[in-house]
Amino acid sequence: MPSSPVSPARAPLWRDPDFARLWAAQGVSSFGARITREGLPMAAILVLGASPAVMGIMAAMAYGPALVVGLAGGGFVDRRRRRPILIAADLLRVAVLITVPIAAWLHLLALPHLLLAAALVGSASVIFDMADHAYLPGLIGQDRLVDGNARLAATESVAEMGGPALAGFLFQWLTAPFAIAVNAVTYLVSAVILATIRQPETAPEPPAPEHWTSDITQGFRTAWREPRIRPLLILAASNGLFGGGFSALYLIFSLKVLGLTPAMMGLTVAVGGVGALFGAGLAAPLARRLGAGRAIVAAGLGFPIIALLIPLAPANPFLGMAFLMVSQLFGDACGVTYQVLASSLRQTVLPQEKLGRVAGAFQAAAGGTMLVGALAFGALGQAFGARETLYIVAGGLAVGPLLAALSPALRAVKEIALETA
Repeated sequence: MPSSPVSPARAPLWRDPDFARLWAAQGVSSFGARITREGLPMAAILVLGASPAVMGIMAAMAYGPALVVGLAGGGFVDRRRRRPILIAADLLRVAVLITVPIAAWLHLLALPHLLLAAALVGSASVIFDMADHAYLPGLIGQDRLVDGNARLAATESVAEMGGPALAGFLFQWLTAPFAIAVNAVTYLVSAVILATIRQPETAPEPPAPEHWTSDITQGFRTAWREPRIRPLLILAASNGLFGGGFSALYLIFSLKVLGLTPAMMGLTVAVGGVGALFGAGLAAPLARRLGAGRAIVAAGLGFPIIALLIPLAPANPFLGMAFLMVSQLFGDACGVTYQVLASSLRQTVLPQEKLGRVAGAFQAAAGGTMLVGALAFGALGQAFGARETLYIVAGGLAVGPLLAALSPALRAVKEIALETA
């Protein structure tokens, strides 16, 4: 049970100026993040000629830091004010990303540079996400969490629509390394907006002295002991494993096997933003209709079914693009619906003073398995082909949701807002 009760009803979130600032900051950085997500891999593929195995290494470098940072960073987040951590993570991403266009301008850009940049940006993004997850309940109150998470997810969905489309054209116009400079600016703007939030943040109570290993294990113990959260932790690890395969192979399959151009790729990914926006709005109504737990399970199962369209796409740029667009549209809708409800459930039923460590446990579970998946499926893609490997990956994504569906405690969750009563 959480350590604090549900807050009394307050004004709508759209009238809360400090939430609006957080919302704007995340909107700006989410828009630019889509450029980096596509930009670093595209720079490796189109500028440096990376192979599927190399793309697996790049995906591992991008997501692998979640294992280390997730394990070590949870206690760091829980013992400090979260907003300064958010600002520092933004500024670190600015400093790292601006080196990519500079190196390209000096004709010094090389694969090790991109791999290191992916690792550092990935590390900063993990600590940002952990601090953000722990910061939101204190800023808006537990009674408005589903609304707040849905609004933030909707903004990311808009970024998903505009960011990749712009990125695709920027990559063709400026080339991928120079397009990444645009992303560095968005993180800088995000840091400035976060600095203007006025609501004071209460300093966390100093915890009792514990052995250093406690921070690493406490997040896992807290999540595992709560039967409604345990299946979500298992699902995070399973999705990380097979999601790492998608991270390694999706772009190279689209660009090299299907023959999409960077601009076509950007438009394809942008369609996912439409689905994600729909998914953000669908979360609350679906939870009311099915019950929150069953809605989480249904959304989790929908994603791998839709993902099968990716390896089924024909090797024709326009027909293949159509298959990928349908997958992006419905797959992202399921993914965002799941994320909004699962995050809100964690923020509601778990103690607020441990949210950073639990977020770290989830990041570590997903990041560690994603590292393994990216390397393993990248190597399989090199040996047997990207399409054949993506069939395995799509099928594997159903494992976690099927296990979650077997949990009576998760299925029994009716309404998230009532779980603290």
